[in-house]
Amino acid sequence: MLDTNLKNQLAQYFDLLKTEVTIGLSANNDDENCKKVREFVEEVAALSDKITLVEKELTYTPSFEIKGSFDHGRIVFAGLPLGHEFASFALAMLQAGGVAPKIDASDKKRIEGLAPADFETVVSLSCHNCPDVVQALNIMAILNPKVNHTMIDGGSFQDLAESRDVLAVPAIFKDGDFFEGGKQSLSSHLEKLGSKVDKDEFKDKPLFDTLIIGGGPAAATAAIYAARKGIKTGLVAGEFGGQVKETLAIENIPGFKYTEGPDFMDQMQAQVASLDVDIMTGVLAEGIEAPGDKVEVSLDNGAKLFAKTLIIATGARWRLIGIPGETEFRNKGVAYCTHCDGPLFKGKNVAVIGGGNSGIEAAIDLAGLAKDVTVLEFLPDLKADDALLKKLKTLSNVTVITNAQTTGLYGDGKVEKLAYTDRISGDEAEIAISGCFIQVGLVPNTEWLKDSAVELSDRGEILTAKDGSTNVERVFAAGDSSDTLFKQIVIAAGSGATAALGAYNYLMVNE
Repeated sequence: MLDTNLKNQLAQYFDLLKTEVTIGLSANNDDENCKKVREFVEEVAALSDKITLVEKELTYTPSFEIKGSFDHGRIVFAGLPLGHEFASFALAMLQAGGVAPKIDASDKKRIEGLAPADFETVVSLSCHNCPDVVQALNIMAILNPKVNHTMIDGGSFQDLAESRDVLAVPAIFKDGDFFEGGKQSLSSHLEKLGSKVDKDEFKDKPLFDTLIIGGGPAAATAAIYAARKGIKTGLVAGEFGGQVKETLAIENIPGFKYTEGPDFMDQMQAQVASLDVDIMTGVLAEGIEAPGDKVEVSLDNGAKLFAKTLIIATGARWRLIGIPGETEFRNKGVAYCTHCDGPLFKGKNVAVIGGGNSGIEAAIDLAGLAKDVTVLEFLPDLKADDALLKKLKTLSNVTVITNAQTTGLYGDGKVEKLAYTDRISGDEAEIAISGCFIQVGLVPNTEWLKDSAVELSDRGEILTAKDGSTNVERVFAAGDSSDTLFKQIVIAAGSGATAALGAYNYLMVNE
């Protein structure tokens, strides 16, 4: 089951166990899934004398429970925690074995105050967003005995996933009812549960030389450049990582032949943290004012921060196309991440809206899973890179329709068909589908600036000068929320560096 490399990794992790861990296994059937889970657990238990394996009857079969020697909530893995969930399993073992989760004191306090809750998360082992959810909920169970969490592999429990109409992962259920779907951080879970970051935690914050709003590559790079100049730097974001954390394969970063979005941003976060940057997560900026000698930033928890210069790098999100069914069927057939949700559409008919790089990459990914893939492009030609188009032509189960204006998504409770109009002939047509992946670009996260003096373009992008400065003195902008021509990771990072150096030069001249 586990190759030598994985066994060696786990053995090294288990050397860190401070207390004993008991694995309760529920896998008494003779089916293949039970045999695999039993083999996995037996191999794991053999790697450390601090791990004990016992038979136990649990809600799901096959599954296993991880129990430490202290009082904590129930942590269960239903199915095999391999793929991206292997790290979730290893962390749960360590935390149950007495290794404290790496979270700040305020989050720990918020978790300890939560009311009883029983969570279940349906995941796909190929989903790179799912582990963040699984690990966050496991931490909540470790720190609060009233919170339980079960990870359910949708591939192993396909009937359960279908019975709950799970068409996108991660799908989180609380006390039996759907709670939330998609990429979620620990902070967003706590926010959803009504536990906000206490505004009193911000009352003693200093006047920052540079305050950065955002958590993506532009914000991270700005923080690195500002901190290396020796100025007091703060960064505030809902969570660290931005849109890049939803990207799996990255192959165009100089110096990285291949990396993955979550790993890339984890490295950036570690670098920022090493430079004594005050990282404040779990809160969002909701307004700014620049009265003379400083910038005032209002947060959504009622707190305020003050800085001599401000860098806005709030990034962007998936653009909506504004058709009937688009929002109604989100997580019910409408999806955005093929790596996350593609396995849920195995053997089914799906559509991809958008013929740029993102759309064609999605079609290529889905071709290996779905029965048939239909790509709809509004323009007369596909705009993806030539290498992607060449690959697309080799796939027999992909159909491309150009000059197609998608007009609606329809179904009873979930997506069942897509309607479109031929822009040349005017003819209307429908396609029977089970899923629709929308890949039509991004929209900047700048709505919170609409009542500010910061000038925006008609696309909602922050207008900037060559040094990243805006029309408001002391305020700079960078990344996908600004008017940079191309929306790429390296360009966002570069504009973050530009804005930080622009802010630093402003301080040197004016302070």
